[in-house]
Amino acid sequence: MNRCVGCGAILQDEEPLKEGYVKNINSRLCERCFKIQNYGDYIPAIKDESEFIQLLKDINNTRDLVVLVCDLFNFNPNMELINKYITNDVILVLTKRDLLPKSLYEEKLLNYIDDVNLHIVDRIIISSNNNYHFDELIETIKNHKKSNDVYVIGYTNVGKSTMINKILYNYADSNDVITTSLLPNTTIDNISIKIDDDLTLIDTPGVLDSGSIYYQKDIKELKRIIPKKEIKPISYQINKKQSIVVEDLFRIDLEKNDIVLYMSNRLDIKRFYKNINTNNMDKYEIDISANYDIVLSGLGFIKFMKDEHITLYVIKGLDVKIRKSLI
Repeated sequence: MNRCVGCGAILQDEEPLKEGYVKNINSRLCERCFKIQNYGDYIPAIKDESEFIQLLKDINNTRDLVVLVCDLFNFNPNMELINKYITNDVILVLTKRDLLPKSLYEEKLLNYIDDVNLHIVDRIIISSNNNYHFDELIETIKNHKKSNDVYVIGYTNVGKSTMINKILYNYADSNDVITTSLLPNTTIDNISIKIDDDLTLIDTPGVLDSGSIYYQKDIKELKRIIPKKEIKPISYQINKKQSIVVEDLFRIDLEKNDIVLYMSNRLDIKRFYKNINTNNMDKYEIDISANYDIVLSGLGFIKFMKDEHITLYVIKGLDVKIRKSLI
């Protein structure tokens, strides 16, 4: 039984519309991965949450080391499914350091995640784009692994496969790459990647996060609204009733606050002092506290400096979470 080296799907040459289809059964890359890698032609793969629950249970039964990859830009300490099913030793890897301002103290970021309800044996911040802290990452993994197998898990689009591709490029004698895409569910099944004689990383499908912006917008829009380089925070001083509107993505109604937006600088942000019509959006009434963030899943976050009752409108289906300020 051969598997696609890009997504882990079982290769088959009988059903073109089914996962793992190849024209030549001796191919190493399925047609779906070939189109994603060469043409950016994404074909969605439908996954059910029960599949991920079983995956996490199977990993838990191995007792092997787990590398949990989290997106620093959209970090949410409440990881219900992973907390519920994983009791293995965990290395917490915070990715996408390059998106946040360079001036941030990393020790503060690392201390922020102390409340995560997992058996964390080590923590590290990385940037796959900048090849940042990868020597330390490999050393940390080898110091804590229980066997040659180490599982890499995380929610969709946090950068698991991109991280593994950087490890392959840096440390393995292989030309294979895992298929990556802005859209979710690119990795279909487990992929075993031998780094050397002492280490095999097992990339796993991302745990579903259906409330993410990645599920609400198409690939063209995602390329524009998902940041690719260090963002410049945008601050607003609010001293009377007004609205901050970010395209068709969200709107905040405030009266007195200081806020900072951490999201792509390519977004069109406007301030209004009059009533604005917001159609076909989900509405939230929120009592926000000073030094708390509102996280808009996959899109970024907003830091609030003062206590206030606000009204928030977001694109339908987008998940909204509140956390202590990351920055």
